[in-house]
Amino acid sequence: MKKTILILLAIIGLQTTTYAQRYAFVDTDYVLRNIPAFQAAQEQLNQLSTRWQAEIEEIYQEVARMYQNYQTESVFLSAEMRTSREEAIIAKEREAKMLQHKYFGAEGEMAKRQETLIQPIQEQVSNAIREIAREEDLAAVFDKANGVLYLDPRHDRSDQVLQRLGHRR
Repeated sequence: MKKTILILLAIIGLQTTTYAQRYAFVDTDYVLRNIPAFQAAQEQLNQLSTRWQAEIEEIYQEVARMYQNYQTESVFLSAEMRTSREEAIIAKEREAKMLQHKYFGAEGEMAKRQETLIQPIQEQVSNAIREIAREEDLAAVFDKANGVLYLDPRHDRSDQVLQRLGHRR
C-alpha cells in the first residue's frame, strides 16, 4: 500500500513538473553591445548627430549675434529698420528650429537612419530570442531592463478573463 501511494505521488510530481511554466531573462543591452554591426551603426549615428547638432548650434549662435547687434544698435535704428531686423532674427531662429526638426524630429533624418541601421539588428536579436524560447519551450522571456521580450501565446488567458467577466469575443 505504501509503495502504491509513493508511486502515485511520484507520478503526480512528475506530471506537475512537466506542466510548470519556464521563464528566462536576457540582457539585450549586453547582447547589442557585443554585436560589432550594432557598434558600427551606433558610431555612425553618433557622428551624424554630432555633425547635425554643430550645424544647428552654429545657426543659434548667429541668432545670438544678430540679437546682440540689434540690442546695441536699436536706439539708432528707425522703426522700419528695427522691424526689419526683428523679422530677420525671427526668421533665422525659425530656420534653426526647422533644421532641428528635420534632423531630430519624430520622423526626422535621425529616426530614419536608426530605422535602417539599428532595426534590422534588433530584429535579428528578437528572432533569436523567439527561436530559443520555442526550442526550450519557455512561457516567457524577459529583458533585464525593458520588460517582456517574448510570450508564448499558449499561455494567454485573455479570452478566459473575458468569459469569466461575462463578455464574449
